[in-house]
Amino acid sequence: MSEALINRLVEFAESGNQQKIVLAGQSHQGWVMEITEDALLISTGFAEKTGQDMWIQFADLPQAELYYWDNQHDQWAEFKL
Repeated sequence: MSEALINRLVEFAESGNQQKIVLAGQSHQGWVMEITEDALLISTGFAEKTGQDMWIQFADLPQAELYYWDNQHDQWAEFKL
């Protein structure tokens, strides 16, 4: 994947307190833990007991909605790639 996309995903991962990815009607809320050459890993839940890790392929991102938690306004803010 392009370096520009990876840089935007790093910016997304560093935005807000949490991130949310809505893809195919499912919402995955948590923290971006890893970014590879073709996917990102979002970890949901807390205390490692109730959450799960989900790999989101870059090829799926055009159909996804990305959000981050804006602490200043206490609401989800959309993130555009």
